[in-house]
Amino acid sequence: MTESQDALAHLAWQVELGADEAILDAPVNRFEAVETASRAPSAFAKAVEAPQSAPPVARTPDKAATAAAAVSHAQALAASAGSLQKLRDALAGFEACDLRHGARNLVFSDGNPAARVMIVGEAPGRDEDIQGKPFVGRAGQLLDAMLGAIGLSRTSEDAETSVYITNMLPWRPPQNRDPTPEEIAMLQPFVRRHVELADPEVLVLMGNWACFGLLGKRGITRLRGSWDEVLGRPALPMFHPAFLLRQPSEKAKAWADLLSLKAKLRGET
Repeated sequence: MTESQDALAHLAWQVELGADEAILDAPVNRFEAVETASRAPSAFAKAVEAPQSAPPVARTPDKAATAAAAVSHAQALAASAGSLQKLRDALAGFEACDLRHGARNLVFSDGNPAARVMIVGEAPGRDEDIQGKPFVGRAGQLLDAMLGAIGLSRTSEDAETSVYITNMLPWRPPQNRDPTPEEIAMLQPFVRRHVELADPEVLVLMGNWACFGLLGKRGITRLRGSWDEVLGRPALPMFHPAFLLRQPSEKAKAWADLLSLKAKLRGET
């Protein structure tokens, strides 16, 4: 028997005895090996604990930065408008305000642009949205009656007895909700330019949002009846006709404000 055949015979004999593992020259403590293996982090643990570079995420513009950009764009568009028609066109093309997408029509103005008195309301309602004109619903009918009581009319061609009407918002908010501060801020430049181009002698600010947009103040119950100034001209805060429809008892205060407006136009105050 050769040496190799002898080695194989010994190996076969050991297998028959149940030996199933090669033994090294130096002893190995298998209990210690098991304990060490249990302490070693698994591949999954390493993957979890290892710092991972975040996957690339498309960055969305900051809300405040977006609002500021909208205001800046509105200011540039409004300043570039050299006429009322061009201002209307600029407003119609202003894409930053989402109100336009839920409204039927742009509500720009009504009345005589040469009028001594310019009225700034709040926002179009359902009827205004349908017709594309401010103050044409029940509130508009009441406004016409109020103006008629002091000899003014939106249909008059005489600048002395006519009025010119617009709103802070040219589009109807959904469900007639209040405008947001962001909406007021981005549309304010158009309203201020509207006042500059129409160049009225006197402004009438009807309702909280007209006062907030042009005076930076709210609280129409406190503000009404007290003359203020907007763009170098006298401005009178008044109750909105829609409010008077809900609170008829306040009509006496509105009448007092109308008399104050009439006196201002006569140069008596």
